[in-house]
Formats: sequence, C-alpha cells, structure tokens
Amino acid sequence: MELTKQGHACVVLGYGDQRIVVDPGVFTDPAALEGATAVLITHEHADHFEPQRLRAALDADPALEVWTNKSVAAQLEGLGGRVHVVGNGDAVSVAGLDVRVYGELHAEIHPDIPRIANVGFLIGGQVFHPGDALTVPDEPVATLLLPLHAPWSKISEVIDYLRAVDADQAYAVHDGLLNDNGLAVVGGLLSEKGPGTPTPYSRLVPGDSVEL
Repeated sequence: MELTKQGHACVVLGYGDQRIVVDPGVFTDPAALEGATAVLITHEHADHFEPQRLRAALDADPALEVWTNKSVAAQLEGLGGRVHVVGNGDAVSVAGLDVRVYGELHAEIHPDIPRIANVGFLIGGQVFHPGDALTVPDEPVATLLLPLHAPWSKISEVIDYLRAVDADQAYAVHDGLLNDNGLAVVGGLLSEKGPGTPTPYSRLVPGDSVEL
C-alpha cells in the first residue's frame, strides 16, 4: 500500500488500481480527488470536508462512493446509495479493503462550543486516521496518522496519544496551520527532543509518498 500525504488532514492510500482519499478539505489540492475509488470523511469541518468540491468529484465519476458519519451524509443528499453512513463499531468493505470505524465525537475545542460527530477509520487493518479526536482503537495499529496540531490540542496530549496507540510508526497529519518553525518545534518534541514514545514519528511533505 502506498501512502501519499496531501494538504493538511488529507491522505491518499493507493494499492493496485484503487485509491482511497481521506478528508480532502479546503486546505487540500482538489486534484487529490482525481482518480479516487472511494472517499472517507471523518467529520464536517471545512478542513476535512468541502461539499461542493466532493459533489463535483461524484458528478464526474458515477462509480465514486463515500463513507462518513450522519452529519456529513446529510450535506450530500440526493446521491442515494453512493453515500454510506457509518458509526463507531462498524466494519465495512471499502474498495476491497476492510475498514473498521472508531470514535463518536470531535475533540473538545472549548466547553462553550458544542462537540460534533467524528469517526476514525482503520483501513485495511494497517492505517488509522482518527480525524479530529484522540481515539484509541481496541486493536493493533501499524501506521497512525497523527493529528499534529489543532485549536483543540496541546503537545502533551499528542505525546500521550502516540504512547497510548503504540503504533509501529506514525506520520503527521493536521499540520496545515503550522509554519516551518512550529513544525520543527512540535516534531522535535515528538522525537529526539521530547520525553519519548514507543513509536517512530515522521512527517511527509504534501505530495510525498511512502510504501507501507
């Protein structure tokens, strides 16, 4: 399986002639959706989900399908069985891969801001994208897509999350709001300058790929 980092929270997983796109929001180049076999959306925030852009991709390819939570699906009405609603504990087949769904709510931004639905996806038993939550699956994770920075997080929570999941490796996502200085500081705390985790951490530049 090939993992390609796209802008901010989006990744593309390729294997054979299949391409699963996860969370192509407004900080992602629209070209990330070209050639997609399936799209997974963790939640409705614009940095993960851009309705018009996704509808355009669905209009362009009648075979393209989406898996997401109920809130996102409600914004994609009129597409019938091409939009699949999933929730915590579900197990589905997406483009020939087994996908397990974990989590229910977005991480708390502030007590005065209502929390929205958020689901994470464990794809092919290998790659876990938690969306905007620090959900720990109840099964081993080979590759964790680690939310590096957000208005709702602090670095101590990110380090503890990396420890809790105990994945074989982790790659950064949700890093589009950091400049080069911030990326260096946070990356150092997750590796050689931090308190330590069991999981090797790396960051791909958008457009870069790695074989899993």
